[in-house]
Amino acid sequence: MRKLLVAVLLPSLAAGCAVGPNYKKPDLPVPERVRGSVTPAEAASLADAPWWEIFKDPTLEQLVDEALKTGYDIRLATARVEEARAAAGIARADFYPQIGYSAQFSRSRTSDFVTPGSTPINLHDVNLGATWEIDLWGRIRRSSEAALANYFATEEARRGVLLSLVSDTASDYFQLRQLDLRLEIAKRTETAFQETYDLFDRRLKAGMASALETASAEASLAVVAAVVPALETQITSLENSMALLLGRSPSEIPRGSALNDQFLPPDVPAGLPSELLRRRPDVREAEQNLIAANALVGVATANFFPTISLTGAFGAVSTEVSNLFPEGKAWSIAAGLTGPLFQGGRLKNQYDVRVAQWEEAKVQYERTVTNAFVEASSALVAHQKLAAAEREQQRAVNAFREAVTLSNQRYIAGFASYLDVLQAEQNLFPAENALAVLRFQRLANFVQLYKALGGGWNIEDPTWVRAKGESK
Repeated sequence: MRKLLVAVLLPSLAAGCAVGPNYKKPDLPVPERVRGSVTPAEAASLADAPWWEIFKDPTLEQLVDEALKTGYDIRLATARVEEARAAAGIARADFYPQIGYSAQFSRSRTSDFVTPGSTPINLHDVNLGATWEIDLWGRIRRSSEAALANYFATEEARRGVLLSLVSDTASDYFQLRQLDLRLEIAKRTETAFQETYDLFDRRLKAGMASALETASAEASLAVVAAVVPALETQITSLENSMALLLGRSPSEIPRGSALNDQFLPPDVPAGLPSELLRRRPDVREAEQNLIAANALVGVATANFFPTISLTGAFGAVSTEVSNLFPEGKAWSIAAGLTGPLFQGGRLKNQYDVRVAQWEEAKVQYERTVTNAFVEASSALVAHQKLAAAEREQQRAVNAFREAVTLSNQRYIAGFASYLDVLQAEQNLFPAENALAVLRFQRLANFVQLYKALGGGWNIEDPTWVRAKGESK
């Protein structure tokens, strides 16, 4: 009994002796602040603010809320989290004794040729067994550590899906409003060109206009008219894509504020220290994968050592149920030691595989961290440059509109032909389209900046959707 107690207590005495490397976060040379940030680093960040407080469009809020509730991506991610949680529970179960039972009943009779006059014999067999692996080298602990890290990584992946779902819905919504604006511009321009063509056609029939003017007006009308169905096709296709993102059948998507009425802060709020980017779900997921790979190196190391296990059984065998206890009882206790002696290099190669996988996970973690700074920096610089580009494009649109007005005045006064008016209108159409594209790019870039900073720091909170719903 004394030896048995020593064997049982030994794992507790060796609880801190798990073989293999303990995890240590890699030291990465990261900048103190993100390139492109023009404000001092502070504890607060744009990523701390709820997205709906930034864009201020109730319709967009409703679409994101719908995507988070019924979208296929988030439902798949949630199922993967549950799968990983259950897998972690399976690994953790090896810490405890495995207890099972068995029961058997048989009825037999010997042939009269062997034993004349034999009678049937009933045999009852009941057993309760237990096995317990003593985790002396930490194999079970390392396996549980790896499974738990995989679970945490899956949870971070789910948060990444949430963030992507928000940003994709917002980007598609702004893209839809851009197409709506460009369709409005095309229809307005088509109407103007139709009026011009009708005027030239009437003047041509009256002998007051040239065929060149009429043909030019017709060509301009046809070019713009061809844009309208193309834009309508793009709008329908994008609406169907958004419907899939929302988890619904193809349908129209409601609209809120027009593209030019969308709120867009002129400056990025202060607060972009490097430490904030470590909160990104993909960075945290990569680190959890690294923790899991590190733990699996410990499992591979523990496989070189022997396995110690305890087994016990308690049961009874009797011809009558009433005699199972106490007459028929039986019990046994045993301890076993098994270990590798020669396996042709299998364990060594398994260990090398785990070490290589750890190196891969480490490189992936470093790459993910670096990519976080790349995305944030690119989004920050684009935020500044796109604002300047939009200002210049607005100047161009204003100038072309003025040119259209002046050319009309000169035509009415007899100082210019209507070809000058037509040319001015032809220049205005692509300029207005380019302005709409730049406005969309600024909004989409702001969404990307929000995503690059790990936006929605509390988005994983189960009350997120409910709290937003209560605020309406």
